[in-house]
Amino acid sequence: MRKYDNVKPLLKDEERQAVECWMRVMGYFRPVSGFNKGKLSEYKERKWFHERKIKL
Repeated sequence: MRKYDNVKPLLKDEERQAVECWMRVMGYFRPVSGFNKGKLSEYKERKWFHERKIKL
């Protein structure tokens, strides 16, 4: 069981709105919904990572 499996949403489905994801491409931000087939497939193949802080 995951942490939020038993949490009920506060909004009804008809009260929700879609979330738009933006990515930085070639120095400026663009909505992912506007990507062509090639750029969309590149986006899906990306590997996401988190950098850790270094100890000095």
